[in-house]
Amino acid sequence: MMKLIYTHENRLLVELAKSRLEVAGIPVFLKNAFAQGASGELAPNQVWPELWLERDRDFEHARRLLEDVETGQGWPCPVCGEENGAAFDFCWQCGGTRPTTQTPR
Repeated sequence: MMKLIYTHENRLLVELAKSRLEVAGIPVFLKNAFAQGASGELAPNQVWPELWLERDRDFEHARRLLEDVETGQGWPCPVCGEENGAAFDFCWQCGGTRPTTQTPR
């Protein structure tokens, strides 16, 4: 059974969340990707893009990975110490990889 993990009126934020989860190996499904054309017929929040998890067991890990998507909280590079924005998965200075949360076992 699929579970809703993230929705927002800004499709770019939903795409960022989708990318982050896919890079972590979490399968997701994007609903309402092109529903904004129906916004005059439906309530605005009913046409927001939605990101759904394909496996319920991934919920807690996915939630931790997405904690900073809305807040815009950056991260320090573990290689060079440079501060990077929340939207980046690689350090803009040295190309170091963003630290990830451990997958629960």
